[in-house]
Amino acid sequence: MRKLESICVFCGSKEGNDNEIISAASQLGEALAKNEITLVYGAAKIGIMGLIAKSALESNGKVIGIIPEFLKLKEVVHLGLTELITTENMHDRKLLMQNKSDGFITMPGGMGTMEELFELITWLQLGLHSKPIGLLNVNHYYDDLILMLEKMVKKGFLSMDNLELLLVDDKIDSLLHKMKNFKDPQAPKWLNSERS
Repeated sequence: MRKLESICVFCGSKEGNDNEIISAASQLGEALAKNEITLVYGAAKIGIMGLIAKSALESNGKVIGIIPEFLKLKEVVHLGLTELITTENMHDRKLLMQNKSDGFITMPGGMGTMEELFELITWLQLGLHSKPIGLLNVNHYYDDLILMLEKMVKKGFLSMDNLELLLVDDKIDSLLHKMKNFKDPQAPKWLNSERS
């Protein structure tokens, strides 16, 4: 079984208007703390991001926030974290998030959340890392995305093996269980890369 000491969570910088998603954010922070898993996230005090961090800290969990300088200056940064790391730009932020995490969970969010999810799943299918990526499908938020991914398979643009790299669940505990049991995929034969 895979040991998950830290998980990076991608999610919205807004709270949205779905109470189930708002509730799930607090539940996820609490679950990570309960399982002694350090939360790695984008360091904001606002939105779903802020709710997860607040819940993890209130449950005596550890929280590492990573934020680029230009966002820190906009005063959205959470100043009560276990550790706060400032990077020069977004690219460095995402690379550091990947390096400091044993796995990733995507909660509901907007364009930035989608970009982070798809970059990490692409890196996984290319063999640039071998860490589990979970999609927490709270209140059917990602149903349409999952249908789109299945269409990619049907149309021949995505292999079923690569689709199955994305671990999907609507419950936190069962998603964490899937992530702990994630099998390291084989690197593509055509790619000569180092894995982390």
